[in-house]
Amino acid sequence: MGLTTAHVQVLFVALAVGGLVATVWLWPRLSGPSWRSVAARAGVLVADQALLMLAIAVVVNAYFGFFGSWGDLLGTNATDAPAIMADPAGTAAGGGLVRVLDSRPVRVTRPKAGLPAGRLEQVTIAGARTGLSSSAYVYLPPQYFDPRYAGRRFPVILGLTGYPGDEENLVSRLDLPTRAATSILTHEIGPTVLVLMRPTIAPPRDTECVDVPGGPQVETYFTADVPRAVTAAFRVGTGAANWGILGDSTGGYCALKLTMRHPDTFSAAVSLSGYFHALVDVTTGDLFGGNRRLQDENDLMWRLANLPAPPVSVLVASSRQGESGYRATTEFTAAVRAPMRVSSLILPSGGHNFATWNRELPQALPWLAQQLHAPAQTPSRAASEKGGRRLARESPRRPRPGRHSPAPKVAKRRGLRPAGRA
Repeated sequence: MGLTTAHVQVLFVALAVGGLVATVWLWPRLSGPSWRSVAARAGVLVADQALLMLAIAVVVNAYFGFFGSWGDLLGTNATDAPAIMADPAGTAAGGGLVRVLDSRPVRVTRPKAGLPAGRLEQVTIAGARTGLSSSAYVYLPPQYFDPRYAGRRFPVILGLTGYPGDEENLVSRLDLPTRAATSILTHEIGPTVLVLMRPTIAPPRDTECVDVPGGPQVETYFTADVPRAVTAAFRVGTGAANWGILGDSTGGYCALKLTMRHPDTFSAAVSLSGYFHALVDVTTGDLFGGNRRLQDENDLMWRLANLPAPPVSVLVASSRQGESGYRATTEFTAAVRAPMRVSSLILPSGGHNFATWNRELPQALPWLAQQLHAPAQTPSRAASEKGGRRLARESPRRPRPGRHSPAPKVAKRRGLRPAGRA
């Protein structure tokens, strides 16, 4: 049973309430001047406090999505799962690197309830190079199942949540599949595939998306293994112009860093409350093995000052009040130079939380989708279907054939400012 389920929260709250009720019932029976009575009363009070703190911790953990399971909390999850091979039932795709665990339709309330809005696949993605494996969600837009788009591949947005949250936050807290579906159905963005993951590939360790010397090769997993597995399993583009990353907090740092370090894989990134250098603390351990050069190369401000600027586009979001990273965000935007391009989305106030990121996403998600290019149409339907699974078809209502171009630039909206760099 996961740590974030309603059943677990109800259980711990019930235990805390039960402890208080038991204390009221036992207290008269524990009265007396003897040391045993005093010790019993103290023990009951300590037990009540412990149960109350546990209940609060479980509810807060579920709200913020810090740890998704007992294995995450205790560090017992496997950190180097082998590549997943296809089974005879055909539940794996992409050469066995992507295994589908569940599939469900995405529902929208607008522009019209019940309009086909695509599907959300719960999968695991195994890395052929690194041997790492992680769970994920893949959102497939309604056009993916339309025969008129059978020769099409689609652009991809890789979504990364923060540490130590899991990918469920991107679905339940940020509602990215529904946001994307609504934007696609209203033609604000073109049809786009989402791959939603967490950066914590070796839980409970926070690797900051670094190839740790002698440890998990997380950067290689996200920049080589994930694109390879996803392009083999689904009809998506293979070029950097087809791939972007969006992340919050640690995911925001990873989005910027992976894009800046690998412009041959990603062409654009959005960082919501992200930071600009790898954090090193008790959760990360030694990320660099004493290698100062590796540490510098994972510092985005150092990269801007000492290395050629990559030809990518990035959007950084923060708040003037309520976020400690606001000053660092302004310093980052000031340091960017051509051919890299930067835009900023600065709220008057907001915190390092899902409420703030939900305020930023209506502009940030379309901005990122508009930076990506739809891949060229494949020569034939047969060619387009090679390497991609045939799923249950869903036909959107009156799709507009050939509409793959983005809506007018989101940067023109109030609050989203290009930094003026070509």
